[in-house]
Amino acid sequence: MRRVWIGAGVLILLGAALPWVFRLPGEEGARVVQNGIDVLREGGFAPLAGKRVGLVTNHTGLASDGVSTIEVLHRAGNLTLAALFSPEHGIRGNLDDEEIGSSVDPPTGLPVHSLYGGTRRPTAAMLEGLDALVFDIQDVGARFYTYITTMGYCMEAAAGAGIPFYVLDRPNPIGGVRVEGPMLDPDRTSFVGYMPLPVRHGMTVGELARYFNSVKKIGVRLEVVPMRNWRRDDYFWDTGQLWVNPSPNMRTVTAALFYPGVCLLEQTNVSVGRGTDRPFELVGAPWVDPRRFAARLRGAGIAGVEFVPVHFTPEAGPNRGRKCGGVSLVLGDGKGLESVKLGLTLMAVLQELYPNKFEIDKAMALLGNAGVLKILKQGGFPPESALERHPDFLKFLDRRRAALIYHLPSGQGRGGE
Repeated sequence: MRRVWIGAGVLILLGAALPWVFRLPGEEGARVVQNGIDVLREGGFAPLAGKRVGLVTNHTGLASDGVSTIEVLHRAGNLTLAALFSPEHGIRGNLDDEEIGSSVDPPTGLPVHSLYGGTRRPTAAMLEGLDALVFDIQDVGARFYTYITTMGYCMEAAAGAGIPFYVLDRPNPIGGVRVEGPMLDPDRTSFVGYMPLPVRHGMTVGELARYFNSVKKIGVRLEVVPMRNWRRDDYFWDTGQLWVNPSPNMRTVTAALFYPGVCLLEQTNVSVGRGTDRPFELVGAPWVDPRRFAARLRGAGIAGVEFVPVHFTPEAGPNRGRKCGGVSLVLGDGKGLESVKLGLTLMAVLQELYPNKFEIDKAMALLGNAGVLKILKQGGFPPESALERHPDFLKFLDRRRAALIYHLPSGQGRGGE
């Protein structure tokens, strides 16, 4: 028998008769969510058997054992992986703020057709000879994250080519319950807004594909390979999966939670932390008084987040190389955080305190809602009637229900569930 001190003043006696000493509660029964690629592999790739396949993916396309979807499909014996397609940030997810040319994937020798260069849609020539197009990329749950627009464009191209489209589903890292407006105005669709959606849509990529196909009437032959063990109210930390940065500045689950709100300011003259070690967790500008800004934000009573006054100097973005006053966002209750409310509050407070310096009109690029921007410019905060009670938002919730794959237990439905 020997003695081991753990922490401060806690003595534990260890010996062969006590194998359970360091076993944590629930350790053996931990739930791990299996992604669509895992389910597809376990099923022997049956839906793709005999097909020449094009794969839309990047570094986030991984099976649960860490093997890339590219490698998994390339090694499958009953299909032919014939071409790869890469979204913004490239096939390895390490490029930022630049167009990307097509290339060759060294491990497989396959062509990599860039969808963030000369074209953002697969061309007929790229799809020639393919029998199916497969999508496997991790989304972050916000309307303007461009991977879902790439998915929509690929669905349209597959429909035009008369080939089926398969989505290998993955978790929404910020949950599938909370949905937050405002809606995108119908006349403001773009690469950062594929179709009218609220900022925080609360769907997986598989569910979004079903929604796109139905509401936009794309008409593609769509098949979603669903996850196993994912629950609608799961956040990423509930899945048992390893986090992989979906893009160069999406470095933590915390950043992903703040992103639907903080990113609303990204096209303005306010830094959102790009060019620092905490993108989307810092907000400020050279003309912001950090203590005044933090105090006003604390007074807004936003659940799940605290505001710490700071100075920081970003090395990217509109204030590159300039000392900024602002706030550090500290996450408290992640599941209680209303991300979009946070973003709208940041905009409202900046407009209130610095109306002659904050370039609020530039927020329209990502906010995408003229009515809400007008309210913010006039010094108000959008009421619920302009957000979650707006007829377009309620119509979205109705249509969303039909697209959902995963459901909460009876009696726990929220957010259009």
